[in-house]
Amino acid sequence: MASIESSPYPLAFRIGNANELQFVAPDLGEISIRTQARALEGMQKEAVVTYGPTETSWRMVCDEGPYLNGTDLAPFPLAFFTAGLAASYMSEIIALLNRQGIVYRDIKLSQDNRYGMEGSALKGTMTGSALPVDLQVRLDTDADKATIEDIVKTAVRSSPAGALLRSELQSEFSLTLNGEQIETGRVARMQEPAEPGPEGFDTAVPTNAEVLPSDIITKLESTETLHGVAGGAGTSLAAEQKRILHVNGLCTLRGDGVKEIRTQLFSPIGSVFRFLSDDSRRLEGLERAPSGLVLLSAGIAFCYLTQLGRYAHIVKKPLAGYSLIQDTRFSLPEVSGRSGAATTASPVKTHVYIEGPDVDGDYARTLVDMGEQTCFLHAACRSSVETHITLDGTSVNSK
Repeated sequence: MASIESSPYPLAFRIGNANELQFVAPDLGEISIRTQARALEGMQKEAVVTYGPTETSWRMVCDEGPYLNGTDLAPFPLAFFTAGLAASYMSEIIALLNRQGIVYRDIKLSQDNRYGMEGSALKGTMTGSALPVDLQVRLDTDADKATIEDIVKTAVRSSPAGALLRSELQSEFSLTLNGEQIETGRVARMQEPAEPGPEGFDTAVPTNAEVLPSDIITKLESTETLHGVAGGAGTSLAAEQKRILHVNGLCTLRGDGVKEIRTQLFSPIGSVFRFLSDDSRRLEGLERAPSGLVLLSAGIAFCYLTQLGRYAHIVKKPLAGYSLIQDTRFSLPEVSGRSGAATTASPVKTHVYIEGPDVDGDYARTLVDMGEQTCFLHAACRSSVETHITLDGTSVNSK
């Protein structure tokens, strides 16, 4: 598949022939997730994400809006991460409410994720950052407020996605250039040898399971392409930047238990996409849609690939092809996983594959370094990012 437009399939689906194509996650115990992703035309990307505990694989595509001269046909990378984080928080809140037998009539999470980008790509100073998350919880229940506050704080702490944010995890990388593994540069070097490059994308087909929704990812609203304004067309391709990105996610629970997350990019100016998410069978879900950790892992991979393509565009150097294999790992959640231990996340490990007849080792290493340095989500991994909680309009001390 060269582009999203050329695919006959929906933007996301569960793969029916994953075993045949050997889409597997390494057996690392607990929750291990492998994401294989590649660049398509322009700013489009494609990923296969395999959830290790149940060996379920999901294929998803990603795009960028006018701010990166994308075609805006699929969600932007930060939308995947925002949706995954909101779904992960929602899962733990629901698990705690159910465990304590608390009856609720409605629940809604509104989540604001912000990121910074500052510096010069040409001078090598451009750096991405992740700012605190604002989580607003509205819960219609007769339970007393102190009990609900404790549940929400415990849920955020127990969430594997929350563990990723609050930990300072240095991502690790390997680098393969034109089929040969070479040394990395500034980034932390992975001790494991490079994997064979990702493959099997073009022969992956949807499962025929009738219980799965066909609209796991849907575009709800298109943004207008504006020129000459902050956050407008092409503005994210500027060689020098100082800006804040703002993504909102609104997560609700349907009557069938599936989570519905509406994401919108406020700055730069982006479109509105909706995600469906369901817990995995390992955590007593029905796996009718990708879990929060699957969406989150896809977001990290997509964001990193975007930074590679963006840097190559800015410095006007060739890049024929680029792809990755990424491993994310989490312990079982303290609440929904009934682990009895604090929830943890491990460093993200990424094998990067660069192709191009005119790409030398120094340029490839610079690509990998600048990709990590400017990636908002690898910044979220290496930083301790707080989640500020508001419950029914009142700020909650999350300490």
